[in-house]
Amino acid sequence: MSAIISKRFSDELSSLVGKKVRVTLSSGARFEGVVAALNPSDYSLWLAEARELDGEFYERVFISGKSIEYLLILEAGPDLSKLAERLSRVFPNMVRYIKEADVILVMDRIRVTKDGVVEGTGPAAERVKKVYEEWLSEETKG
Repeated sequence: MSAIISKRFSDELSSLVGKKVRVTLSSGARFEGVVAALNPSDYSLWLAEARELDGEFYERVFISGKSIEYLLILEAGPDLSKLAERLSRVFPNMVRYIKEADVILVMDRIRVTKDGVVEGTGPAAERVKKVYEEWLSEETKG
């Protein structure tokens, strides 16, 4: 059971990459930024486009894991599992959602991320792009 719990923790940790977070340090300092990279062994992370709450801006900030008091996700971004379900209706048995990487593979050759179709060409890729755009417009409205 502890292996399952550990795996879930690792999955959650790796899903932070690319998300906007607020990190409060044990010193009391607080930063907001996008997680650019993280080290799962000691929970250290790099924040891109980081801003201290007093307004000072930094292109990149390294934060040691041992100094993190807590971390809040401010913008989780769209849930790609819902898009994967929708794509599965259009492409039955040809869609794989890789949660750890937050990537959808269609027909093992069309790659979809939160930014859209990033790999693949042809009519199938165009259809995936159309489904993605419809889904994204619904997600941003709701």
